[in-house]
Amino acid sequence: MLSKHEIRRRLLRGLPEADVLPTLVSQWFQSPQGEEVLTAERDAVRPVLEKLFGYHILQVGFSEEHSLIEDSPVGHKIIFSPEHRAGSKNAVADNEELPLLSDSIDIVVVHHALDFTTDSHRLLREVTRVLRPGGHLLILGFNPYSPWGLMKLLKRRIHIPWRGRFISKGRVADWLKLLDLHIDSVAYRLHFLPLKFSKLLKHAKTLEKLGCKVHSPLGGVYLIHSVKQVIPATPVLPRWRPLRARTSSVMPAAENIRAKLH
Repeated sequence: MLSKHEIRRRLLRGLPEADVLPTLVSQWFQSPQGEEVLTAERDAVRPVLEKLFGYHILQVGFSEEHSLIEDSPVGHKIIFSPEHRAGSKNAVADNEELPLLSDSIDIVVVHHALDFTTDSHRLLREVTRVLRPGGHLLILGFNPYSPWGLMKLLKRRIHIPWRGRFISKGRVADWLKLLDLHIDSVAYRLHFLPLKFSKLLKHAKTLEKLGCKVHSPLGGVYLIHSVKQVIPATPVLPRWRPLRARTSSVMPAAENIRAKLH
């Protein structure tokens, strides 16, 4: 993992963002603020995943070390590494070109991948491709209409999470409809202020419970739960050839025999 000094040096040199983004995201989730965010997101995802079953579950994001799918009852859990790292046991794959068969995954959890990718449309099409009909898609994204979104306007884009795109829930919902995904529910988390002060972070869980209790839409993160629609099969009916109408000159066989006897 790169040091903060090395990351800053690479950013100032103008190197591609993909070279340092996974390290930046991973380091932020290890900070006190990132840990509180991860705890709130796990608490939001856990009750949803506990009710979903299948054979394969996939998490798509930029931090392989921080899983949200460990509590899922699904046996086969997949998390790809965004880059090669020493000691990593996960396969390396691009989030926008997943090495998976179409319609093969039962549940996909998108963990801020839309916020940090350069092509959100392509990533969303890719996770929809691998999701089976009737499968479940969970998307966690930063809410621009929240104190966290306001803080993004005031912070330098070199830092995480303010480096993210903060795509609105409404825009993501429109994309999901175009991909034939039905939105089942929307929830909000991160009701505490986006500050790093340790004294304020101690009250994060209390503020989180209060915000969830009143169903505040001003949380810093939204959780969209959608289902991939099953396209009904149109039955192919045989094209029967119409029967010819009987003419008056045609006589039934029994009547024909009776006429010859007379």
